Amino acid sequence: MQPFGSIKQFVPVGADAIMLYFSGSDLEHANAACQQWLRVLDRAASHSERPWLVECVPSYDSLLIIFDIERVDSHFVYNTLRSWQNGGNTISGPAVGSPAGGKTEIAAGKCHTLPVWYGAPDANDLVEISQKTSLSIEEAISLHTSIEYKVYAVGFAPGFGYMGDIPTQLQCPRLSTPRKKVPKGAVAIADRQTAVYPSESPGGWNLLGLCPENMLDKNNQPLLSAGDTVKFVSITESEFNAYHEG
Repeated sequence: MQPFGSIKQFVPVGADAIMLYFSGSDLEHANAACQQWLRVLDRAASHSERPWLVECVPSYDSLLIIFDIERVDSHFVYNTLRSWQNGGNTISGPAVGSPAGGKTEIAAGKCHTLPVWYGAPDANDLVEISQKTSLSIEEAISLHTSIEYKVYAVGFAPGFGYMGDIPTQLQCPRLSTPRKKVPKGAVAIADRQTAVYPSESPGGWNLLGLCPENMLDKNNQPLLSAGDTVKFVSITESEFNAYHEG
């Protein structure tokens, strides 16, 4: 399977899946290409003439396509993608631009503002983060809230959005020994990434505080999607408690 356009590599994953890897001058551009193809495939999944497409799972610079092995094989999927690349994509819906190479433009994702009670007792590694980065606690919080983050992928646990890139001065490695329990709503950082734990789970990231917003709705659908953007804002303990009371 020869690469084409923004797709630099095809890797079969078992009998019923294929992984696409994307090229780009940096991670931002590779992820944009991933999101562009994801939107094309999402429309295909709901199209009555594309029953072979089962699921698409995006990541930073790759996209897993799962297909119905009783209907098609990986060569069919490859040839279909290639036909779309060459102008054969007849899926209806709003255009997102050609998934070919060149400048990549995709529809904007949703913008979210997430409140954080920094230093909440159940999720507070601020002293350790200060020691690792040589920043004061106030500086660490200020840096974390200073920029808008892109959601590159959603995984690990339902609703867990991998966001980046955090400011260089704030970057610090994962814990040497992961915790057995990280509380729901914990806002954390590791290396270049930040995230909000959607539920209680094990984890090895550095904790900044707690977010009162649910990352999953009543139907267990994630709040965040790949391609969305997130801005964190600092709130007080009383505001955090009032959020739950409301």
